[in-house]
Amino acid sequence: MIYDCIIIGGGAAGFFTAINLARQRQDLNILILERGAQVLEKVRVSGGGRCNVTHAIFEPKPLTGHYPRGIKELLGPFHSFMSGDTMAWFDELGVALKIEEDGRIFPESDSSQTIIDCFLDQAKKLGVEVSTKMPVAAINKVDDTFQVETKTHTFSSASVVVATGSNAKMIRQLASDGLAVIPAVPSLFTFNIDDERITDLAGLATPANVRLFDTNNQPLLTGQYAIDQEGVDGPVLITHWGMSGPGILKLSAWAARELHACDYQFSIRVDWLPEYDRASFGAHLRSLKFDLAKQQVFKRSPFNIPKRLWKQLVLASTISEALKWADLSKVMLQKLELQLREGQFEVRGKSTFKEEFVTAGGIDLKEIDFKTYQAKKINGLYLVGEILDIDAVTGGFNFQNAWTGGYIAAQALAQKL
Repeated sequence: MIYDCIIIGGGAAGFFTAINLARQRQDLNILILERGAQVLEKVRVSGGGRCNVTHAIFEPKPLTGHYPRGIKELLGPFHSFMSGDTMAWFDELGVALKIEEDGRIFPESDSSQTIIDCFLDQAKKLGVEVSTKMPVAAINKVDDTFQVETKTHTFSSASVVVATGSNAKMIRQLASDGLAVIPAVPSLFTFNIDDERITDLAGLATPANVRLFDTNNQPLLTGQYAIDQEGVDGPVLITHWGMSGPGILKLSAWAARELHACDYQFSIRVDWLPEYDRASFGAHLRSLKFDLAKQQVFKRSPFNIPKRLWKQLVLASTISEALKWADLSKVMLQKLELQLREGQFEVRGKSTFKEEFVTAGGIDLKEIDFKTYQAKKINGLYLVGEILDIDAVTGGFNFQNAWTGGYIAAQALAQKL
C-alpha cells in the first residue's frame, strides 16, 4: 500500500496528471483513487457525448480571457502547456482531433469514448493502478509521508494530487488542513424566463447582445470586468424554460457570484440587432416609415432577424398586424426600437446547462504555486482541475484547465520524486 504518488479523483485532471507523470517516470508507483464505480464520467457526457477537448485559441493571453476565475493565474501555465500542446499530445497517441467552425475542438470520431479509451489504454500500458469505489475519508501527513485513508484501506505516499473537482467533502478536508476556500456557487447555467414574447419560440437561435441588471434596474458588475460595460455578444437560444446559448452562458459564468447573491432574481436587456449602430438606429427606423410605407410591418422584417421573433416584438410594441409602416406613430416607432435594441426580460431562476455542472469556488488560488500546482503551505500536496477556484465559459476551456494543471503538476512531480 506504499506508492510514490497517489492521485485522488479519476476524472480528466487526475488521469492526465497520472499519465504524464508515468510517461516521464516509469519507475514510479502511481495510484488513482476514484470514489465512483466508473472513471472519467464527466468526459463521457461532455459536449453531448462528443467531448469538447479544448478550443482553437493558440495564444496564452487571449485564452485566459475565457476564465472568469483564473484569468491572471493561468497566464503563466498557458505559456507552458495550452491548446496547441493539447492537440499535439493527443495526436502523438493516435487520437485525431478536428476544429469546428466556432473554434471548438472534438475527436474526429465525435465520441468521448475515444478520449476515455486513450486514457485507459495509456494508464494500463504505463502501469498506473486505478482503484474505483474508493472514496477518500481522510488525508493525514506524518513527517514527510501522506496517509490516505478510505473505509477499507490506508495508503501511504510521498506525494498526493487532489483532482476531485468540486467535491464538497474533499474541499472541507483541505480547509481543515489550513487551505483557504472560496464558497462554491453555480457558474454555467441557463436563465428561466416566463415571457409571452418568447413563449412559442423554443429552438430559435439568433445573434444578440445581452446585459445584466438587478431588480432595481441597475447594471450588474459595472466596472468589475470590461466585459460588463457593453454586455456580452453571442448567439442566444430560446428554450421552453427561457434562454440559453453561448451569450447567456457567458454571462452566467462571469456574473456567477453576483447572480447567486441576488438569488437568481434579476433582469436582462437583449439587443437583437447588435450589428446596427445605436446612435443612428432611431433615424433608420423613421426612414423605413417612408421607404416601406405601403408594407405591413408585421408580415416582413427589414432586418436579419428570425421571422417568428420579429412578429412577437412587433406585437409587443403595440403595433397591430394590419398596420403599415406609414401608419406608425412616433410612439410606436420608439416602442419598436426599445423592443429591438433593449428588450427587457425578467429572470426568475436558473437551470443546469445540459448534463454539465460547473461551479465557481474551491481552493483559493492564493494557496497555489502555479509554477508547480503545489500547495504553498503543504509540501508534496498538489491540486489540479476544478478543485481550484478556476472555471470557464463553455467551449472546451474547462478541460484545457484540467490538461494544463495536470501536465505542469506531472512535470514538477517527475523532477521532485
